[in-house]
Amino acid sequence: MKALIALEDGRVFEGWSFTGPGETTGEIVFNTGMTGYQEVLTDPSYRGQIVAMTYPLIGNYGVNEEDAESYRVFVEGFVVRDYVDFYSNWRATESLADYLIRHQVLGIHGVDTRALTRHIRLAGAMKAAMSTEDLNPSSLVEKARRAPGLVGRDLVRDVSITAPCRWGPGDARPVPSQGFSDTLDIRFRVAVLDCGLKYNQLRLLAGRGCECLIFPSSTPAQELLARDPDGVFLSNGPGDPAALPGIVRTARELLGKRPLFGICLGHQILGQAVGGRTFKLGFGHHGCNQPVQDLKTGKVEITSQNHGFSVDEKTLPPDVEVTHINLNDHTVEGIRLLGTPAFSVQYHPENAPGPHDSEYLFDRFTEMMAAFRSSNALCGEGS
Repeated sequence: MKALIALEDGRVFEGWSFTGPGETTGEIVFNTGMTGYQEVLTDPSYRGQIVAMTYPLIGNYGVNEEDAESYRVFVEGFVVRDYVDFYSNWRATESLADYLIRHQVLGIHGVDTRALTRHIRLAGAMKAAMSTEDLNPSSLVEKARRAPGLVGRDLVRDVSITAPCRWGPGDARPVPSQGFSDTLDIRFRVAVLDCGLKYNQLRLLAGRGCECLIFPSSTPAQELLARDPDGVFLSNGPGDPAALPGIVRTARELLGKRPLFGICLGHQILGQAVGGRTFKLGFGHHGCNQPVQDLKTGKVEITSQNHGFSVDEKTLPPDVEVTHINLNDHTVEGIRLLGTPAFSVQYHPENAPGPHDSEYLFDRFTEMMAAFRSSNALCGEGS
C-alpha cells in the first residue's frame, strides 16, 4: 500500500505501509539505535513525534512483552528503510507489524531514510504528515503545516498515570496502590512523579532495594511529602518543558526537603525550578551513541538520549553546577545543586535501549538518600 511522508517545508518522501491504511501527523525525528526499536516505540517521551530509524533493517527480532518500556506504543508514526517481516528471536511473541497494528500506529517502509535523516540534520526537526489515504503531495504538505508542533504543548497530561501505583523489588508491572507497603526489607522508599516514565527506571531502582510509589504528574509537593519518602524521582516525558509551570512549582517546593533525581524532562524541570530556562534544539538528540563527558572526572560516557529541548547554561544561577556536557554540541547534560541534595541528567542512564555506562547514577541517588536520612537522624537526636 503506497504511502507518502510530507514535511512542512515541502519535501516529500515515498514509501509503502506495512501496517495497513492510515494517516498521522507529528514532529518527525530520527533515532540512531541499531537495536531497541521496541523500547523506542514504547517510550512516552515520543508522544507527538514520528520516528525514523537510521539503521536500515528493522523488525528482524520481532517484539515481546518484556522489552516494553510502558503499557502502550506512544510514537505517532514509524518510518524504516527495510522492514523485516520474518523475525527470528527465541523471546519474540509477534512481529513488529502486528504489534503496530494492534496499537493502531502507522508504519511505513521503503523510505530513503538516509536522505530523510540528512534533510532533518540540515534543516532541523519539523512537522510532518504521513498517509496512505491522501497521496496528493500538496495536500499532505498543508496538513503537516497545520499540525500542532511541540513548542508550548503540555503532552505530559496525555501520558501520565491517573492514580498512584507501586513498584517494588521483584515486581514486573506497576500495582495500583495509595501508599508504600509495610515490607521491612525495603532500603528506600521513593516517590516518583510520572511525567512519562520508562519501566527500566523503576526496575533499576527496585534492583537497589527501593520501593517506588508512582504519582500522577499533577500531584502537589505536599501530597508527595505526606507519604514520607526517602527521595523523589522526576521522570522523563514528552513535549515542551516550558509548558509545565505546575510541575516546575512542585519540584521547587521539594528542594531541600527530600533528595531529588531527575532524568531527561525531569532534568529540564529541575533546571527551571532553580531559575533556568530551556530552549528548542535544532534536531534533538535521539539514539544510543551520544558522547557525554563528566566534567569532574573527565570520563566520557556513551549514552542513550531522547530529547528535543535543552537547559540553557547561561540562565542557571551560581549555586547550580554543570556536571556533564554533550561532546557533540556542548549542551548541558547534567547539573547538581550546591548545598542541596538534588541532581539531574539530560540523558537516559536506564539503558533501554542503550549502553550501561551511566547506571552509576542510580547508585548516586541511593547514596544521597542514605546521607540525607542519616543527617536527619543526627539532627533529631541533637534536638
